[in-house]
Amino acid sequence: MIKDVMANAHERMEKTIESLRHDLMAIRTGRASPALVEHLTIEYYGVPTPLLQLATIGVPEAQQIVIRPYNRGDIGAIEKAIAKSDLGLTPNNDGQQIRLNIPALNEERRRDLTKVVAKRGEEARVAVRNIRRDAIQDIRDLEKEHLISEDEMKRSQEKIQEQTDQHIKSVDHTVKEKDDEIMTV
Repeated sequence: MIKDVMANAHERMEKTIESLRHDLMAIRTGRASPALVEHLTIEYYGVPTPLLQLATIGVPEAQQIVIRPYNRGDIGAIEKAIAKSDLGLTPNNDGQQIRLNIPALNEERRRDLTKVVAKRGEEARVAVRNIRRDAIQDIRDLEKEHLISEDEMKRSQEKIQEQTDQHIKSVDHTVKEKDDEIMTV
């Protein structure tokens, strides 16, 4: 029972870190990356559809992303979604594909992006702590139902705290790596 609670907490914490990494990939660093636009949803016949299902995304140059829709009729919808997004990029449409030129980041924009990264990191830390809280509550419930002893409850709580500390360090490391990447000129 305790192992199930701890395994569940560990799995949820890992998913939180993976989600953070995925979110941070979408933050642009002045270099072109397909991850910048992969997450965009396009209105495709009234249904929100991920861009990856409608087009191929390529990076022919370090500062450019090329999006080639499978169906040329979708170019307008893709262009509209890019313009509405918070990417701050202007799509260039040549009738067959969309080119996104990634401008170099200035110092002010880099600092703004590090604030966004810090905010996402804090959200991940809070999520990990919430998972810890839930796991500890589950263990307390097991002790109240007399399924485990008080000593087992205390040891389990300590182990969950150790797990939490490890995952918070991992979040901090991920945020620091992204900050370094953003601030590199």
